Amino acid sequence: MNKTQVEELIYQALETELGGVQVYRSAVACAQNDDLKKEWQKYGRQTQEHVLVLMNVCEKLGMDPEKQTAGRRIVREKGKSLVAAMEKALSAGPSLAAAQLVAAECVIDAETKDHMNWELIGEVAKKAPANAKQVLTEAYDAVEDEEDEHLYHTQGWARELWLDSLGLPAVLPPPEEERDVKSAMEEAQVMQERKGKDTSKERPGPAKSADKSKPMPRGSNGGDKARRRSV
Repeated sequence: MNKTQVEELIYQALETELGGVQVYRSAVACAQNDDLKKEWQKYGRQTQEHVLVLMNVCEKLGMDPEKQTAGRRIVREKGKSLVAAMEKALSAGPSLAAAQLVAAECVIDAETKDHMNWELIGEVAKKAPANAKQVLTEAYDAVEDEEDEHLYHTQGWARELWLDSLGLPAVLPPPEEERDVKSAMEEAQVMQERKGKDTSKERPGPAKSADKSKPMPRGSNGGDKARRRSV
C-alpha cells in the first residue's frame, strides 16, 4: 500500500471536515425550513466531532495535522467556494427559498467528497498494518453512519425542495428523513418508490377502434369481381 497516498487521503479528509464546519454554518443561515435548519445544525456539530476524530488519527499515526499538501490546499479552496456561493445566494439571490436550494446543493457537493473519503479510509483500514488498522477502523466505525446520513438525507431534501419550488407534489420532510436512510441500498429503494408514484398515474392510451378490420382499398378483390360480372 502507498503510505504517502494514504497520508494524503487522511489530510484531505481532515481538510474536508474543517471546511464542512464552515459549509454547515453557511447552510444553516440559508435554511428556511425549520426541520432542515435543525438537521443541518446537528450535522454541523457532528462534523466538528469528525474533525477531532481525524486529529486523533493523525496523532496516533505520527502525522502532523497542520501539514499542507497540494491536494489539501485544493480541498480548502473548494470548500471556500461553496461557502462563497451560499453567501452570494443569500445576499443577491432571487429569494430566500432559492438560497436554501443553493445551500442544499452545496452541502451535497461537500458531503459527496466527505463520504468518499470515509469509504476509502474504510478500505485502507482493511489492508493496513495492525496498529494503523485499529486506529482507522475505530475512526471509520465512529463516523461512517453519520456521513451516510448527511449525504443521503440532504439529497432527499434537495430533491423535494426542488419539486416543491416547481409546483410539483413534494414530501417534506423527505422520505430519507422519515426512514432514517443510511445506505446506498436504502436510498435506491426510496428513489424507486418515488419513481413508482410518478409512473403509477393513469395515462390515456391510444384510442381503440371497435372494428379492427381494415377498410378494403379500391381496386381490391371486390372491385375486380364487379368488373368481371359486367364484361
